[in-house]
Amino acid sequence: MPPKSRSAAVTAGRSAWRIDDARDLYQLPAWSDGFFGINEAGHVCVTPLEDQGLAIDILHVVEEARRRGIALPLLIRFQDILRTRVRRLYRAFRNAIEESGYGNVYRGVYPVKVNQLEEVVAEVLEAGGEFGIGLESGSKAELIATLPYLRDDETLLICNGVKDHSMLRLILQAQRLGRNALPVIEKSSEFRQLLAVAAELDIEPRLGVRVRLATSGAGRWAESGGYRSKFGVSIPELLDIVDELEQRGQTDALQLLHFHLGSQIEDIQVLKQATKEVTQVYARLLQRGLGLRYLDVGGGLGVSYDAGGSPDSINYSLQEYADAVVYSVQDVCAAQAVPEPVLVSESGRAITAHHSVLVVEALGAYEREVLPPDFQPPAQAPPVVAGLVECRAELLAATAGELSLSDLAAICHDVEEARREANMLFGLGHLPLEELGLVDRLYWSCCDMLLAAFRRQDPDPQPKEMQALEESLVDRYLCNFSVFQSMLDHWAIEQRFPVMPLARLDEPPTRRAMIVDLTCDSDGKIHRYVSANPDTSYLALHPLRPAEPYYLGVFLMGAYQDIMGDAHNLFGRVPEVHVYASADETDNYWIETVLPGDSVEDILAEVQYFRQNLQRRMNEIVREKISAGMLRPTAGMEIVNDYVRCFGQTTYCQTD
Repeated sequence: MPPKSRSAAVTAGRSAWRIDDARDLYQLPAWSDGFFGINEAGHVCVTPLEDQGLAIDILHVVEEARRRGIALPLLIRFQDILRTRVRRLYRAFRNAIEESGYGNVYRGVYPVKVNQLEEVVAEVLEAGGEFGIGLESGSKAELIATLPYLRDDETLLICNGVKDHSMLRLILQAQRLGRNALPVIEKSSEFRQLLAVAAELDIEPRLGVRVRLATSGAGRWAESGGYRSKFGVSIPELLDIVDELEQRGQTDALQLLHFHLGSQIEDIQVLKQATKEVTQVYARLLQRGLGLRYLDVGGGLGVSYDAGGSPDSINYSLQEYADAVVYSVQDVCAAQAVPEPVLVSESGRAITAHHSVLVVEALGAYEREVLPPDFQPPAQAPPVVAGLVECRAELLAATAGELSLSDLAAICHDVEEARREANMLFGLGHLPLEELGLVDRLYWSCCDMLLAAFRRQDPDPQPKEMQALEESLVDRYLCNFSVFQSMLDHWAIEQRFPVMPLARLDEPPTRRAMIVDLTCDSDGKIHRYVSANPDTSYLALHPLRPAEPYYLGVFLMGAYQDIMGDAHNLFGRVPEVHVYASADETDNYWIETVLPGDSVEDILAEVQYFRQNLQRRMNEIVREKISAGMLRPTAGMEIVNDYVRCFGQTTYCQTD
């Protein structure tokens, strides 16, 4: 069961704490999809292969990477999860097709925009080779990258996005090669341009059309569907395209009908409604004699990042998704007496999200300065200090339950007033700096004791004074990463990602923490957490120990985050290790590939600062100081060498 109250995780005694409590606290059952768990050592482990029970301790992977000289932050890709997710997707559609008696097949395509890394794309294609998996591109660069990866003439390449003349020409050239590359028309002018390019090449084109439906999505990506969507043609525009094809005698050219509801469909009912709507369009076009073969339900197969009911969760399983598509299409086709199409979906997030884990290290914690238990107040103290000393003494002397909620609230008010008065007196020059420091320690000591007293009574509802203490008494754990580089969706759209310690999960996490990054921006923090605590503005973590690394894992990082990162403060891409499971290897895994992160030299070159020019400028400064007699030549060369040495280093803190 989840902790009884928001304070349960930080007050439990070690004897009462169990590993199951950690699973509940960090909500593993809600987001792990069976891939992640906690082993008997209290470490997070991953089980990437189905039906084998082969577990990999993630801490062991991190330690091995560090032994190889790989710096943190570190992205770990568990490549076997990609294969497992692809198989689960096809199995779900196969089950739905077999149980319903659906009269056609399913052909998924992987949208490379979700994660364009070559090893990810290659792994997905290899895993889905037996099922005929295809690809989806949405730009010129993605088209050029994906064309050579089509296995055969049946493999689909869905070409979405706005397409210029050169893209359309390349797609049609691929058709001349016999490849199954279909440009999806996003606007009427694109259709006319396609016909013009086809005439240049003397080829009869094959194409798809994206339709704007009346049904719109829900949640963050609601505007991806419906009449207000960014791409797609309206029904009148679709009819104009159909009329043109009929006049040309090219009714077989239109082979695919497509719609898209958004990146993460939260509600299965919305999917059913949209699928039935587009199938009605498909059926009517088929009845007009169009040669449609494929019905593409787009992307949007969701992933739960959090427990049910939150904006980052979905209300259906993978099998329910497949059932919704298959049965919705089948019902409409039966009613309209038309043959069922080949079903296509563009499921990228659902394939890639789970396979990547970002590992960051806590560099330190910003904690409040409190007084030791044996503190003795000064004999001569100003009234503002004496008032806080009196509040502290009252809290120390009180036994459990002796102070009522109203008593505690009154002490809260006295403590806040004393701090405000101290700050005012200091600003006017009437309070020494040393006494202001003592006021600060007294204030936080009183706050700690007040919150503990409130928690002992566990009031419901909580008084506003207790809520204010809960919000203010949170440590800040400084971690070696950049939110803008590695978790851009958290900053941009408040996407929550599961975060938890990789070890010590057999101990109660007694600190209430907010994770902050290395950047100078106040937004450089994780401000919402996946947690069983009702207050998700903090995460329960363990106290840091001297000389002992404390690693946190950020999970479900495989979709979009890798490619969308921003180089705020010039923090670059992090290094990666690609891991495969194997029972024949020590600790059940082996590292296949290591990709280095950006060095200082790499990231500077991206913004037009080049090593040769920078080094020349630095040499000139040093020579000038040496010539002026302000610096010895040996010291000058030492400065230059230290400067140059940094070019090859990581953009993040080196903690070795």
